[in-house]
Amino acid sequence: MIRIPGFSRWSGALGVCALVAATHASAAEPRAVVELFTSQGCSSCPPADKIIGDLAKDPSVIALSMPIDYWDYLGWKDTLADARFSARQKAYSQMRGDRDVYTPQVVVNGSAHLVGSNRTGIEDAIKTTHKGTGIMTVPVAMAVSGKEIKVSVAAAPNGAGARQGEVWICAVSKAVPIAIARGENRGREVTYHNVVRNLLKVGDWTGAAGSWSVPLENIAHDGVDAAAVYVQDGSRERPGPMLGGAFTSLH
Repeated sequence: MIRIPGFSRWSGALGVCALVAATHASAAEPRAVVELFTSQGCSSCPPADKIIGDLAKDPSVIALSMPIDYWDYLGWKDTLADARFSARQKAYSQMRGDRDVYTPQVVVNGSAHLVGSNRTGIEDAIKTTHKGTGIMTVPVAMAVSGKEIKVSVAAAPNGAGARQGEVWICAVSKAVPIAIARGENRGREVTYHNVVRNLLKVGDWTGAAGSWSVPLENIAHDGVDAAAVYVQDGSRERPGPMLGGAFTSLH
């Protein structure tokens, strides 16, 4: 496990009404968004990367890999890293007030964080966070229609409490094998699963139903074969609990 220099040491170890891609639909309703902050330069990360691959097979979980860039100076520049993911991980830590930032780190439903290689802990966190007020209770639907992706978010359900947040869409590559030539993982080939290749804000959600259209050309670049949408309480700078989400293949 690797931590950002200057941050504290680790002290402990989208309800969906329909998910449609072209003519295919899934009956499963996601109960969790699991984000893995990982790095090709982190020797502790491959087991966590594998777990994300396993979770990606579960239709009730939206599993996403968000490679960070702050270990690039250690001898290997992560070929999938994005500074926005590093900023997102730090924003989570600032919201928690614990300054706990490390790799591999998993954030479950925007509410709980733990070591990404702790499979049992992740499963427990999914169950625990899903019981939180409003978490993953907002129905979200996504459909590919011609050259657009249609996104619709239902109104907040009764009893979910006052919520306000943002809707984001992720361009995703389901599997990316990387041969790592230097650094802690030199000589290894690691497959990264559900890698977020781009992250775009779709709109603001105020608790009322809303719908948006996203040009497919903004998402489906080389290597991108899926998309994920999530509704999250708060903002990019102050991310809160996940309220809902959807995932679909593009091919």
